[in-house]
Amino acid sequence: MENRAFASATSLAAQIRDREIGCLELLDFFVARAERYNKPLNAIIAWQVDKARERARQADAALARGENWGPLHGVPMTVKESFNIAGLPTTFGNPVWKDNIPAANAVAIDRLEGAGAVIYGKTNVPYMLQDSQSYNDIYGTTNNPWDLARGPGGSSGGEAATLAAGLSALGAGSDIAGSLRNPAYYCGIYGHKPSWGLIPTRGHGPPGVVTPTDISVVGPMARHAEDLALALGVLAGPDVLQQAAWKVALPASRARRLGDFRVAVWASSPLAPIDDSVATLIDAAVTAIGKTGAKVDTAARPAVTLEENQRLFMLLLRAATASRLTDAAYAEQQKIAATLAPDDMSPAAHIARGATLAHRAWGAANEARSKLRYAWRDFFGQYDVLLAPVAATAAFPHDHNPDRGARRVIVNGAPQPHVDILWAGLAALSYLPATAAPIGLSPSGLPVGLQIIGPEGEDPTTIEFARLLAAEIGGFVAPPGYE
Repeated sequence: MENRAFASATSLAAQIRDREIGCLELLDFFVARAERYNKPLNAIIAWQVDKARERARQADAALARGENWGPLHGVPMTVKESFNIAGLPTTFGNPVWKDNIPAANAVAIDRLEGAGAVIYGKTNVPYMLQDSQSYNDIYGTTNNPWDLARGPGGSSGGEAATLAAGLSALGAGSDIAGSLRNPAYYCGIYGHKPSWGLIPTRGHGPPGVVTPTDISVVGPMARHAEDLALALGVLAGPDVLQQAAWKVALPASRARRLGDFRVAVWASSPLAPIDDSVATLIDAAVTAIGKTGAKVDTAARPAVTLEENQRLFMLLLRAATASRLTDAAYAEQQKIAATLAPDDMSPAAHIARGATLAHRAWGAANEARSKLRYAWRDFFGQYDVLLAPVAATAAFPHDHNPDRGARRVIVNGAPQPHVDILWAGLAALSYLPATAAPIGLSPSGLPVGLQIIGPEGEDPTTIEFARLLAAEIGGFVAPPGYE
């Protein structure tokens, strides 16, 4: 039974359908593991176990009648705290919203439950989803199951820790600047950032907000790549305003054998140094891919430099998140922006410029992005995927210094800025799908991964590549002590 803790959601769903295990039995199994392991992790922070048990009983009864609710029938799940679930708090880690109890589910939650999922809890996030660690004044700090002294990433860090520890069969997170990919990387699981707009984000936002946020997406997290495909099939599709005219027909993966892929690799840049412990594993993965017969090109680049991409990404990212600022915080950013020198490229300058961007200037930046999206389309006419790093190092020790600009990680013996979202921006800015996949353990025994970026709207290609890569070099590994 214990091996089910790390089984794929796909296989668990099949076991339920084949009556090898009951829905309530499987839920109780994961709840028992959560009761055993969650306290030191502090990953699951809101619970609805009684409600989940009643739903699991109903799922068992439905199967006994010959009914099948869908591909996730009876599969126990957790989701990121920032998804609305009727009756549970949605706080974004912000004490101002600690009593916010939504009356309705997020669209993604309705779709998961509509496919039969049994959601029993929500997982921790940083304040306003704005950190690469997951801690806040409401729920405290989440720890990485690989090393409790380290963070699991953010902002979907609680979800990544939950899945890595085997406390849930499947998860859901969100991503605007690596918030799903980084935690997946730091915890050694899979995460998929979908093409922008593919999955509705309504119900994943500050209270009362229904407008989708530019760049921001929601997507699945799992221990196995095939589970990303399973969940994507459930989640993808237009929201109600578009459903009268639109539908989603996801294309098949461009290839079904690793050796048939055309693979570009962009694995290093002076702008964002990668620790040798990470670079070595990426190189080994690329070598293994090449040995399958795949066409591998380490010099291929789209028609944009990392410098240009980062400048535009930071501008539009900060513009996208400006609506979350309070009036006082926005006024402060206006003051900062008014004093900036044109050549000031500091993090504070990026925030102030983007947050106070005039709409005319936003239109010009969006036009530049649109041209870049077409450049990526041309690039993916020659290549099927682009492999790139997710982060510079494996999971780093907790650092809650309120001066985030002063935080540092050690890369090849030298201190570097604590948060670097340059690699995340490659996919995020241009609405591209990207799958984070584990590729091995560092010499210190921590998981390392890479991101597989693909053509817009062709999400199955990056997910299938991740699945095939796992078959070639190995995928998820359970952290010690949780087996």
